[in-house]
Amino acid sequence: MTDAAQQTAIERQKPQTFPAKAFAAQSKTSTMAPFTVQRRSPRPEDVQIQILYCGICHSDLHQVRNEWEGVMPTVYPCVPGHEIVGRVVKTGSAVKKYKEGDVVAVRCMVDSDRTCANCRAGEEEFCESMPTFTYNGPDKFLGGVTYGGYSESIVVDEEFVLRVSDKTNLAGTAPLVCAGITTYSPLRHWKAGKGQKVGIVGLGGLGHMGVKFAKAFGANVVLFTTSPNKTADALRLGADEVVISKNPDEFKKHANTFNFILDTVSAEHDLSIYLSLLKMDGTMTLVGAPNKPAPVSAFSLIFGRRSLAGSAIGGIRQTQEMLDFCADKGITADIEMIKIQEVDKAYERLLKNDVKYRFVIDMASLK
Repeated sequence: MTDAAQQTAIERQKPQTFPAKAFAAQSKTSTMAPFTVQRRSPRPEDVQIQILYCGICHSDLHQVRNEWEGVMPTVYPCVPGHEIVGRVVKTGSAVKKYKEGDVVAVRCMVDSDRTCANCRAGEEEFCESMPTFTYNGPDKFLGGVTYGGYSESIVVDEEFVLRVSDKTNLAGTAPLVCAGITTYSPLRHWKAGKGQKVGIVGLGGLGHMGVKFAKAFGANVVLFTTSPNKTADALRLGADEVVISKNPDEFKKHANTFNFILDTVSAEHDLSIYLSLLKMDGTMTLVGAPNKPAPVSAFSLIFGRRSLAGSAIGGIRQTQEMLDFCADKGITADIEMIKIQEVDKAYERLLKNDVKYRFVIDMASLK
């Protein structure tokens, strides 16, 4: 088959589409502006969702400005957004889990190969073929790349849609499918809970959720921050104690006392000083991702048989577990609601850590 004939065959297989309003970046230096995307008409397995709220993740900023060019280059125009809560407006003929009117969520991936060992184990985030990301990922149906939640509508396979209780604060629920599961998953995996001393490093979008979950699991929670003015907030969120990271004396009294430490900081910082706080066989897990590799003293691991680990988001099954847990316990993210037209200002404030603790876009503002 010639290239032209092959392209024609692909075009014939493409589903029908419909337009959806969105906000997009046209280049790494451009501002966010109105844009129209084409969404596929629902296939038998698909759910069409009217987006009500979309959280702003720090990765949106990285992607829009092509700061991950060496790993995940941005394809423009780019429509970010992977913390999505919305309402089902249409379902395909084979959809069994959802019906029109249901409140649902979509996270940072909308598909995977579903056949590799990791997918079969319910860990789609580690798909050996790479999951299909909600935005800036290859669109296997329409070609080009996927477009995210800064939009009025999205169409997703029902297996990658999550159920949300309509009794929760829906805007505060949106960040749970990224910031929430990113902290919930490692705390669950390393069995943080009653009788354990758990440290959370950093009080931002991730850290504030880490404090909430660790407290809800029954742990003794210590928050580490470089900002003394965050002490009151940390205690309000559930921390039992706050340590100012710039004070070496405060570190000394906690040496060899932690079962688990969750490090949420994306800026460069000393990892070894936190490793020294772990008990024998304790673990420190990274969910923040600094741009540069961090040096680690081998002795901070050797003495105490300590472990340094990393964690991504959880799988679909665990994310649903987390959403159900949050609905039962009344847990949501602390948010600041904005209009879609304020996204660029929100990005600038995000760079200054000037948000408590997650921006969420009210998509009703997209007119």
